[in-house]
Amino acid sequence: EVELVESGGGSVPAGGSLRLSCAASGYSDSTYLMGWFRQAPGKEREGVAAIGSDGSTSYVDSVKGRFTISKENAKNALYLQMNSLKLEDTAVYYCAADPDPPGLHYGAVLWYKFVGQGTQVTVSS
Repeated sequence: EVELVESGGGSVPAGGSLRLSCAASGYSDSTYLMGWFRQAPGKEREGVAAIGSDGSTSYVDSVKGRFTISKENAKNALYLQMNSLKLEDTAVYYCAADPDPPGLHYGAVLWYKFVGQGTQVTVSS
């Protein structure tokens, strides 16, 4: 059974940084596509970033230049480095993975087959 466990969330002031991690277990296929999406209170879920098996990436415009998605196949781990955090980045962040998604796009992360339990990120003024 595939399991994804996020960590690294917390509270930071605006302009600060956080690094989210996602530990994946139950599969070792590096061809899985992985990504992050988030959901802020009272808002729709939003795809944030995705990474392909070859390391190619896709980001939503609002985080480009501030967030970096990466993965470490040997550890079955996914990361999201978040810099220059803004108030509007406050949300629960979810890790997701899929063995056969419809292409690499940050928006498609919302429909990935496997999803973690989420980790809260709160940015304060």
